[in-house]
Amino acid sequence: MIKVAGIQMSCTADKQANLEKMTGKIREAAAKGAQVICSQELFTSLYFCDEENYDNFKLAEAIPGETTDALCVLAKELNVVIIASLFEKRAQGIYHNTTAVIDADGTYLGKYRKMHIPDDPAYYEKFYFTPGDLGYKVWKTKYGTFGVLICWDQWYPEAARITSLMGAEILFYPTAIGWATDQDGATNDEQYNAWQTIQRSHAVANGVHVVSVNRVGLEQDGRMKFWGGSFVSNPFGNLIYKASHEDEEVFVVDIDTKKTDQYRTHWPFMRDRRIDSYEQITKRFID
Repeated sequence: MIKVAGIQMSCTADKQANLEKMTGKIREAAAKGAQVICSQELFTSLYFCDEENYDNFKLAEAIPGETTDALCVLAKELNVVIIASLFEKRAQGIYHNTTAVIDADGTYLGKYRKMHIPDDPAYYEKFYFTPGDLGYKVWKTKYGTFGVLICWDQWYPEAARITSLMGAEILFYPTAIGWATDQDGATNDEQYNAWQTIQRSHAVANGVHVVSVNRVGLEQDGRMKFWGGSFVSNPFGNLIYKASHEDEEVFVVDIDTKKTDQYRTHWPFMRDRRIDSYEQITKRFID
């Protein structure tokens, strides 16, 4: 049984204040018994990809670097695993949307670079982020083996499948997603339900738990509302927890990773995969 936590919070333009806020919430999660704690996407800043602005590259940092160093100290003090989503400066002119993983003894285990990069109105991520080149990743930590994917990766069953095949017991998705405040309520419900459903389907198809952690609150001068709604799904797609659309939350959920064997035995999707028939999946389109 693993106690996992998600931190759903609002952010400001003050990078240091956001880090201090996250640190406080990590301490709160640990006090509630959390062993593995996941941040939302890009928690040290506002979601800056709403515009193409060269000044925003100043927000990036080395990974490992100053922020991960501080989180390593915190992880060791609290004896927790920390999954932290950050804006990485890899080299001059090369930047990534990256998540660092830190073990409970304070060891920096490595990073995952976001593979799927969107480009939509108010989500101009291709301007900032080079696609990940580390492949899909899993980490063996003190409390279990986890895979991490990031936001837009959520929509791709291939990413969840490969990460699960690498031995992930839980899939974590740090996220920053919302809706324009001028959209009607019906559209909002449809978008959120699609977002939640696709991730619950990854849990079912792969027989693993999924933990999705989103930011919350108004940004972009009130034009964008990040919809919160963080959740945890079991391998049958049932919600173990669902967070508010309005409020910050530090939620802690018990996950029994040993149940993966039970789910995969009773619904043997992994057993029945016809890997000999999937060659065409690597094509952009099958004409």
